[in-house]
Amino acid sequence: MTTQTNNPQGATAAQALQAMRDARPLVHNITNYVVMNFTANVLLSAGASPIMAHAPEEMEELVAICSSLVINIGTLSAPWVDSMVLAGKTAAKLNKPVVLDPVGAGASKLRTDSAWRIIKEAGVSVIRGNASEIMALQMADATTRGVDSSHEVSEAKDIAQSLAKNLGATVAVTGAQDLVTDGYTTLSVDNGHELMSMVTGTGCAASSIIGAFVGSSSDTLSATASGLAYFGVAGQWAATQAQLPGSFMIQFIDGLHQVSPAMVQDQALIAAVE
Repeated sequence: MTTQTNNPQGATAAQALQAMRDARPLVHNITNYVVMNFTANVLLSAGASPIMAHAPEEMEELVAICSSLVINIGTLSAPWVDSMVLAGKTAAKLNKPVVLDPVGAGASKLRTDSAWRIIKEAGVSVIRGNASEIMALQMADATTRGVDSSHEVSEAKDIAQSLAKNLGATVAVTGAQDLVTDGYTTLSVDNGHELMSMVTGTGCAASSIIGAFVGSSSDTLSATASGLAYFGVAGQWAATQAQLPGSFMIQFIDGLHQVSPAMVQDQALIAAVE
């Protein structure tokens, strides 16, 4: 059951967007080859600043100057996983938030095992994935279709809450309607547009936007929900400008720049979930 508020969450999301743009956080992304350029442009358009690096020789130095770390396991290799763990451990020492995107967890043993190695050895502040990816972190028989979800967000609710509580982290399950939980408080985010699912990298980019928001806030749960609401509002704006995936992708990047705190306050659909 979802209880719709009189949109005080919209005001909170608007404040979070303004705080992020004022801070212009430097977000360190260890991410996959497929989305590097798109993710960097998404962060720049939103008002943050990206670093895209994976060499272990510079991990500690780069994490030290960043506001947050986003780890994305989309194109894995053993050296990259080592860099991810080293970066995560450094972030933990410096008390900087770490966002994990367990791309394709459940599709292969390598992906699921690597996600858990990062969680156990480095620690995470936020895990953002689709329903199948989140479920695969808890259930051996949950599988994904490559990087696509074969489950609905609602199916992952109990698992997300349990995972968040056990890890002391925030878990975001994204899909047609997003779910964000710390295991005790759960929020739904109902912004976005179906064209977002037709552009490669929107999920990965959502993780980086969360990194920007948690990198400029002390409230991880609220910042995560606020970041996803803003991301969805930008998708809604883009859909008014373009009706096909290719042109939508460009308009979506423009939308991240165009969407204002006032628009987020008015349009954010964040609600408490019982």
